[in-house]
Amino acid sequence: METQSLLYLLVGVLAFGFIVPQLLEFLQVYHPSRKIPDTLAEYLSLTKLEESKSYQRVNFNFKVITSSFTFLLTLLCVTQGWFGAIDTWIVSFGHSPLMNSLLFFGLIYVASDVLSLPFDYYRTFLIEEKFGFNKTTLRTFFLDKLKAYALSLLIGGGLMLIFLWLVHTMGPQFWWQFWLLAGVFMILVNVGYTAWILPLFNTLTPLAEGEVRDKLLQYASKVDFSIQHIFVMDGSRRSAKANAFFSGLGKQKKVVLYDTLLEQHTPEELVAVLAHEIGHYKKNHLKWSMLISLLQVGILLFLLGQVVFSETMSMALGGSSWSVQLNILGFTMLFAPLSMILGIGMNWLSRKHEFEADHYAKETFGGKPLAEALKTLSVKTLSTIHPHPWYVFVNCSHPPLLERLKRLEEE
Repeated sequence: METQSLLYLLVGVLAFGFIVPQLLEFLQVYHPSRKIPDTLAEYLSLTKLEESKSYQRVNFNFKVITSSFTFLLTLLCVTQGWFGAIDTWIVSFGHSPLMNSLLFFGLIYVASDVLSLPFDYYRTFLIEEKFGFNKTTLRTFFLDKLKAYALSLLIGGGLMLIFLWLVHTMGPQFWWQFWLLAGVFMILVNVGYTAWILPLFNTLTPLAEGEVRDKLLQYASKVDFSIQHIFVMDGSRRSAKANAFFSGLGKQKKVVLYDTLLEQHTPEELVAVLAHEIGHYKKNHLKWSMLISLLQVGILLFLLGQVVFSETMSMALGGSSWSVQLNILGFTMLFAPLSMILGIGMNWLSRKHEFEADHYAKETFGGKPLAEALKTLSVKTLSTIHPHPWYVFVNCSHPPLLERLKRLEEE
């Protein structure tokens, strides 16, 4: 493909990646709401429904602004050759090719994060604050940023160094070598996330003795599920929203409950939430997700190997000669439509898994407590009750609330 044609393709892909998500968000936010379903009548008032719609609209308008800013800036960098100019400037210092690549991506990362900082601040301290979700202080906000920089430098920088070294030294064979390394890294993160990374941002405290802990352990024993630890995380330091998740493999499994989850739900509802999460484990959803994610990484790296040594891509982005870093950047842009297609498939599978985990919880503990927990979660987080079908098809990893409730509450 000629340089000019490739440039036009990049611009077209960027436009596609901007327009389609905005259109889907528009359909979602302005999808007409029907009356409050009978199953939610005790939980959702007209006032709360209107607050939910307002929350969705405010977030949509904000996303339009942030996405437009990102799109226009990226479009200018591509069409005006600014990425190429940055690359040429870095190369002029006479460093090694590997160092040039590291400096290029380091500069892009820092610039991107600095430019996004005002938007992050506005989202946290104005939008989330307005609707009663934000619990983050300025100190916590900026400390999180500094910790994220340190982790990015240590972990992200280390992986990037190895990846770029393989590209520069191993040539076209780099992709499968880094794929093996990526697989090991993904497993390590899954095993060590709650032990190594999460404590940098949150405090994990063993769940205190009492009714909740007893009921959780009794249920786990009933379904032959060993739990090494049950932790409570101080999620309320940052948000009023609640969550729960598993971490670890084999005998190292850990359950993490947000403190906000404990505050908002009855012991029976908490057991139902645990039953749902155990359902994911019993149905091998976690293993399948890991396997599919690893396969996607392999596909991504293989396709990158077909582009990374192309001089045409470098020239299309304004480079003066072949550049690994420009080609990687260009590939990430071209990969966006395929990434969306893969994402649709992953979201379909995820929705299927959610139904299966719901069914497991219903069969082993009860559908009603899980339904009650889902209603409380949905109302308190101002979730959309009547999402647009196309938005669900493309973007949602969880089925619509009413579909889940229908299956849980039917005899």
